Amino acid sequence: MSGDTWLVLGLGNPGPEYAAHRHNVGWMALDVLAERLGARFGSHKTRALVAEGRLRPGGPKLVLGKPQTFMNLSGRAAAALASFYSLPLERIIVVHDELDIPFDSVRLKVGGGPGGHNGVKDVAAALKSPDFARVRIGIGRPPGRQDAADFVLQPFNKQERETLPNLLEDAADAVEDVIERGVTAAQQRWHAPRA
Repeated sequence: MSGDTWLVLGLGNPGPEYAAHRHNVGWMALDVLAERLGARFGSHKTRALVAEGRLRPGGPKLVLGKPQTFMNLSGRAAAALASFYSLPLERIIVVHDELDIPFDSVRLKVGGGPGGHNGVKDVAAALKSPDFARVRIGIGRPPGRQDAADFVLQPFNKQERETLPNLLEDAADAVEDVIERGVTAAQQRWHAPRA
C-alpha cells in the first residue's frame, strides 16, 4: 500500500435491527464519508464491509471499514484490515459512540483506555496497542437510572434525530481533519468552545 492510505474503522452492529441505534453512530458517520468519496460498501474477506476512495483527486486514500463481527468483537476485522492493507497504527482512525461526551459533540484522542467501550477495548487488544486515533461521537449519558447497555441499543429520540445529520457531518469532517492536518491541529478545532 502507498504511504497515503488510511483505515477508518466505524464501530457498530450488523443487521437492520441495529441500524438506527446510538451504538451504530460510527457506521452512520462512515456512510457520510462514503457518500463524499462516491464509494460503495461491499463485502471483504476481512469480515468487514469496505468502501475505498480518495479524499480528493490525488489526495489520501481512505479505506472505510464496518466490521461484521458485532461490536464486542470489532478487533478481529480491525486487525485483519490493518494487515491486509499493511497499515501501521498511525494510519488507523476508529470512529465510535461515546457515552461520556454530550450529544452533538465530537472529540478526538489518541490512545488511552477504552472508557468502558467494549468495541474500542477489543480493537486495542487485537491491534496490540491502544495508540490509534479515535473520533468519538457524543451520545450523552442515559436519562435517570437507565442502564447504559440498554441506552446504546436504542434509537435516537425525535429531538436527537433532528440534529443527528449535522453531528454525522461533523464526525466526517473530524476524520478528514485528522488525515489532512494531524490529530493535534484537529483537536484544537474540535475541542474549542463553539461560538
